[in-house]
Amino acid sequence: MKQTPTPNNPLRRIYNWTLSLAEKKLSGLWLGLLSFAEASFFPIPPDVLLIPLCLGKMKKAFKFALICSVASVLGGLAGYAIGAFAWDELSGTFFKYIPGFTPEKFHRLQSWYEEWGWPLVFLAGFSPIPYKIFTVASGVLGMALLPFILASAISRSARFFLVAFLMAKFGEPMKEKIDKHFNLLALLFGTLLVGGVLVLKFLK
Repeated sequence: MKQTPTPNNPLRRIYNWTLSLAEKKLSGLWLGLLSFAEASFFPIPPDVLLIPLCLGKMKKAFKFALICSVASVLGGLAGYAIGAFAWDELSGTFFKYIPGFTPEKFHRLQSWYEEWGWPLVFLAGFSPIPYKIFTVASGVLGMALLPFILASAISRSARFFLVAFLMAKFGEPMKEKIDKHFNLLALLFGTLLVGGVLVLKFLK
């Protein structure tokens, strides 16, 4: 796979490096490590590696989706632990170096969590919204652990198994469509699902 060199863009270099892991012998292990790290600090989503690994291989696709899901939930718990036990020491580092982490966004979450704790985690887990922000925020703000784990497990699994199925079933043409539209569709689907839950809540 040809990659355009972008020496002056560190994030793009990380993206290209992540994509190159699909050609490694231990690509499954790398996928698990990437999924774990992305849930708390790594800037590139595991879909970048999951997609080329799943092309045209249904059995392997579901195996890779499972690796992604389990590792991502465990990484989410690591993010939760960072928020719960080490945020005072590490907050400056996160705000400075991790894309998506800003003091403004983080403070805004505090008011949202009081009303919409687990739906926010679910939406972030399924959509392109940075999941890591919400795993760490859940620990900082003391979200109950069981709803956090359930929301993470369901949303992350739904996202990764959907990508794996589409790639294994439809192959390279679907890869182009996912590259172009998946983030928007995932955000819309997640928003509609969470919005429906909130409507039911307010109608009680």
